Parts: sequence; structure tokens; C-alpha cells
Amino acid sequence: MQRYLFILALAVLAGSLGVTAAAAQDKARGKEEANDSRWSAGTFSGLKWRALGPALMSGRIGDIAVNPRDKAHWYVAVASGNLWETRNGGVTFKPIFDDQGSYSFRCVAIDPTQPQVVWLGTGENNSQRSVSYGDGVYKSRDGGRS
Repeated sequence: MQRYLFILALAVLAGSLGVTAAAAQDKARGKEEANDSRWSAGTFSGLKWRALGPALMSGRIGDIAVNPRDKAHWYVAVASGNLWETRNGGVTFKPIFDDQGSYSFRCVAIDPTQPQVVWLGTGENNSQRSVSYGDGVYKSRDGGRS
């Protein structure tokens, strides 16, 4: 949480410095701002929403695979337990790996030419308070039903 607050503070500071520099340039060119406020509608117009954080997924979600033929059908590999499936774009999920020997997952992949073929890598590589080992790679030829 502190990391995100620090990043937010840096972004606000950088934006503030950019506004001050832009105002100084405008004044140097003889342009006066109608409103002397440092914040205006145009202050953030160049910013776009983007993900902040690590480049790789972390926490307890190991991986997400989306069916290339059905964008509402996903598999979510969870390090703290199970492979979850949604067929409605994430509105509801169901666990599909309850009856197997492994419970911790890092990677899930869907064969792009045969979406019913799903590969699942067990274990996790996140260095956190707990790390669970795996017992190999599983392959399903029927979309995770077996």
C-alpha cells in the first residue's frame, strides 16, 4: 500500500511541476492565465489510465488464460488454491481442480488451436510469506473437466 501511495505522490508532484513549468513558459511568452489556479481541466488531459504495479502478476493470482474463441471464458490459476473457471467474463467463477492432488498453481495456458486443451503448471514462484510446491504439469483435453 505504501508503494502505491508513494507512486501517487510522485505523480501528483510531477504533474504539479509540469503545470508550474508550463505556466512559467506561458508567462514568458506574454500569455496570462485567466484563472490563476494551478489546476485546470487541461492539467490532466495528457494522462491516460494504466495499470500501476509490478510487470508480472503477483499476490495469490498466478495466471489468467482467456479462450481465444470465447472472450468470456477464462481460467484463473490461484497460488493459494485451485483453478477457477468463468464462462461469463468474471461475473461468477467455479473451482474445477478440487479432486486433484495439487492445490497451488502458477501457470495456465489454453491451446490456441484447440481451446478445449488446457495446460496447468503447479506450484508457485512468488517469494512471499508462504510458497507452495507443485507436483508437475497437468493437461486436460476436455476444458478442465478431467
